Amino acid sequence: MGKTLFIAIASLSLLAGCSSSANKATNAPAEPKWKGPPYRLVLDTQAVKPNPAGVTLPGIKYTANPEALEKRITLVVHFDAAASAKPDAGPIANQMVMYPVDITATPEGALPADYLAAADKELGKYLGAYCVKGKIKVTVAIAQSSLTNQAAQAEMNAKRLSDWLPIEVEFKNPHPHC
Repeated sequence: MGKTLFIAIASLSLLAGCSSSANKATNAPAEPKWKGPPYRLVLDTQAVKPNPAGVTLPGIKYTANPEALEKRITLVVHFDAAASAKPDAGPIANQMVMYPVDITATPEGALPADYLAAADKELGKYLGAYCVKGKIKVTVAIAQSSLTNQAAQAEMNAKRLSDWLPIEVEFKNPHPHC
């Protein structure tokens, strides 16, 4: 009976010692490895070649949260509408949503060059229509491919995958009519 009592007391003391501090450590929420939106954008440091569209966005590289990779994204471009030379044009929409594009589902990559060239062309048409001239403040972000091209701010915020990246670009209207 002495050995049984000793084993019972030893077992209880082991159980009592393991319960309080070990449970607190496992119940604490783990600090997330990735903070913020799933993608981070940076500008490519290579020199930007002049574009016939009149405006050239620099290359855009991304780093992604490995746990939130996307295979298809949409580029969103906001620009400063105050640079318009057409004050009588009425309210100017200052957002351009590109068509979706496939990207590699890897933690690091860059937006395809041909996609950015298409964005340059569309942005050039848009800026030319409003007679915008000179240096333009632009911000870009990527969003889920399901973003509509006339997205309101609420939809934009819900589907945006990155923070806004500010860029300053020069616009030279190739077909001046202003």
